[in-house]
Amino acid sequence: MTPLVTFDKIGIEFDGRVLLNQINMIIHKGEIVTLIGPNGSGKSTLIRTLLGLQLPTSGSVEHHEKTRVGYMPQKLHIDPTLPLDVSDFLALVRNVDKKDIPKVLAKVGIEKLANKQVHVLSGGEIQRVLLARALLNRPTLLVLDEPVQGVDVNGQVELYSLIATIRDELQCGVLMVSHDLHLVMAKTDTVVCINQHVCCSGTPQHVTGHPAYQALFGIPGAEESIAIYAHHHDHVHDDHGDVVNAKTHMHDKTCSH
Repeated sequence: MTPLVTFDKIGIEFDGRVLLNQINMIIHKGEIVTLIGPNGSGKSTLIRTLLGLQLPTSGSVEHHEKTRVGYMPQKLHIDPTLPLDVSDFLALVRNVDKKDIPKVLAKVGIEKLANKQVHVLSGGEIQRVLLARALLNRPTLLVLDEPVQGVDVNGQVELYSLIATIRDELQCGVLMVSHDLHLVMAKTDTVVCINQHVCCSGTPQHVTGHPAYQALFGIPGAEESIAIYAHHHDHVHDDHGDVVNAKTHMHDKTCSH
């Protein structure tokens, strides 16, 4: 698998407080990695480090080849008195080709919202607009910070399915930030659970059974996640939890790992 970004022993301290300690993580092309952890665990700090907005105190972040990052923030704050429709909002992206705007709106299923004012959009519509903006620079790596925030359960399922479809179409890597695995896990290849340091990592099944995960989220939460985890893949995992090519395996195989 082709690595896109490597975090090597990332450490960050601020005012004598350790925010991140010895974080190691690799994101590969075509892989969905979900970063989970409780509030204050350092998820946002790690994302800022990946985006170059936060310099690590120790360690390094390596962007392999010509990694292009498309970033979707948690929230969008726009003055409701500002007349700004969806197309105009997307046109504000640096170096955007306006001919690409209808294409990305169609890709995320909101082409009919092109002329709608941003401040009247629903939570689910806003998240799709932010996802469209992240796609405008044709990223090789999508970084999605709580992409389903403010969206109802049905909308969350649809968004996670859409993200997986985009990954399949673009063969990009995806780093998703979440609080838990209860809905996201069925669309995730690798989970990294952090609480200032990496508590555990691997397949969703491995992580939800790990004592460190259960200590943070509770055994009932782990059992609920495991019950949800049944999906169809066109790939398999090796003994280390890494995704491997499965062209020679039977397609539409249900994973039970």
